[in-house]
Order: sequence, then C-alpha cells, then structure tokens
Amino acid sequence: MEENCVFCKIIRGEIPSVNLYEDDLILCFLDISPVSKGHCLIIPKEHHVSLTTVPNQHLARMMEMAPRIGGAVMRAVDGDGFNLLLANGSCAGQVVPHAHLHVIPRHTEDAFALLPGRKEDYADDTEKESIAESVRRRLQT
Repeated sequence: MEENCVFCKIIRGEIPSVNLYEDDLILCFLDISPVSKGHCLIIPKEHHVSLTTVPNQHLARMMEMAPRIGGAVMRAVDGDGFNLLLANGSCAGQVVPHAHLHVIPRHTEDAFALLPGRKEDYADDTEKESIAESVRRRLQT
C-alpha cells in the first residue's frame, strides 16, 4: 500500500468510508462526491495507479462483483440502469492515483453526461446510510 494514497488510507481504516462490500482482494464504498445517489467505487486492495498493473485475480474480482454491486445499488435507489466507468490516467479523468471502477446508478431522465458535470448530494448522513444498508442487504442474497 502507498502511504499517502487516499484509497490506501481508506483500506487501512485511516479515513472513514461507507463500505458496501469487502473481501480479501477488493473494497467497494460510496463515492464521497457522487454523480448520483448510490454512486460507489470498487478498488483493488493492493495499490496500483494504473489498471494495466492490477493483478488478474483482482481485476477478475472487480469485474465479477461489478454487475452484482451495480444491480444492488440500482435497486436500492430505484434506478433504471447503471454505468461502469474506469478512468485510467489523469488525461482520461482519473483523479485518485489508485485504480478504481465507478458504479453509477442511472435514472431515465437524469441528464447525466458521463462523469464531469452533475453532482448530487445526499440530504444528510441518514439518507446516505439508508441507501448503503439497502445495498448491503441486497449483496447478501
């Protein structure tokens, strides 16, 4: 793990996060600056800046869980679909230098224009935790 990486700090528990799923290879948590309610990130627990260096077993787990997490989040927020987005490199829009996959719930009339632009905040921490709990329940089935 990288000492100053914000995602590595989240993995180590040094920065709080609202976690949705965790196993030995990956962690999924709600994005702190969501495009839509339920927007979350799937990250490998090993530090890798680029997707190109993430070990295959971590990539496989990320992609294995992406449709399951996407479906659970979509249902938790009564969405109509979801996007998976992975920006690899700053020129592609990668802000945090740790490989991560965005899972973004969508609604038919949300006017979302693939990432930059619209930001939706939670009404309060209770709403955020309620959505997180709903996703967690759905991931158990």
